[in-house]
Amino acid sequence: MISQATDQAPDLTEVFQIDAVGLVCPLPILRFKKRTQHLPSGTQVEFLADDPTGRKDLQALCDITGHRIEWIREEGAGVLRYRISLA
Repeated sequence: MISQATDQAPDLTEVFQIDAVGLVCPLPILRFKKRTQHLPSGTQVEFLADDPTGRKDLQALCDITGHRIEWIREEGAGVLRYRISLA
């Protein structure tokens, strides 16, 4: 793959990834909490989950902690990819 030079600065923001696919409630949220508890505010996290209650549970956690869900994308096979900015 050949990349072209641009005038834009590269995006050097590191994104922390958490894969909770295949886990069921409450394990996805517990995994998220455990793996983000020591990360600094402003860290961007991509969280993958396929638990049917995951969206509601993640929103509730974000409401409590002040984290912000930036976007949600469907990946297929019931998997959702969330981008979360930590408070």
